[in-house]
Amino acid sequence: MNIANNKKRKSSVDKIEKTFLQLIQKKNIEDISVSTICEIADLNRSTFYSNYIDIYDLAEKVKYKMAEEFAEFQLSNNSKHNPDGYLTMFKYIKDNQIFFKTYFKLESICPDVPIQYHVELAEKYYNNKFIDYHIEFFRAGLNAIIKKWLNNGCKETPEEINEIITSEYKNKS
Repeated sequence: MNIANNKKRKSSVDKIEKTFLQLIQKKNIEDISVSTICEIADLNRSTFYSNYIDIYDLAEKVKYKMAEEFAEFQLSNNSKHNPDGYLTMFKYIKDNQIFFKTYFKLESICPDVPIQYHVELAEKYYNNKFIDYHIEFFRAGLNAIIKKWLNNGCKETPEEINEIITSEYKNKS
C-alpha cells in the first residue's frame, strides 16, 4: 500500500469536503459546480472525479460522515446512562449550529436523519401499540422543532427546547 498516495488522497478529499461545506453555507447545491470547488481547493477536476461521481455524490458522502459523527455523539450520551439525553443533545446542537444547519440542508438531497428515539417511553405511554407510527411521528416532530430552533438562531435555551419535547410525554400514563 502506498502510504504517501493515501495521505495525498485524504488531503485532497479533505480539501474538497471543506470547500463544499463552506460553499453550501451560502449557496444551494444546484449553484455549486465541480469547477468552483476545484478552483477554491486548488485541485484538478480529475482529482474530484477520482473520489466522487458528481456534486450530489459528494453531498451524500459528506452527510454520511456528519451522520456518523452525530451517531457517535448519541452513542456516547446514551439515554440509558444519561437521563438528560435530549438536553445533552440540544446543548450539542446549539454549540454546533453550523454543523446541524448544513446537515439539515443536505437532508433534502439525502434524507434519513438519525435522531435517537426512546422506544421504552413509547412502549410505556402507548401500551406497545403502533410503536413504529409513534416513532415516525416523534422523529418528524423532533426534526421540525430542531430545524425551527436552528432557523431562529437557537434563541431559546437547550433547557427550554428540552421542556417542549418532554412536555409531549407528560400526562400520557
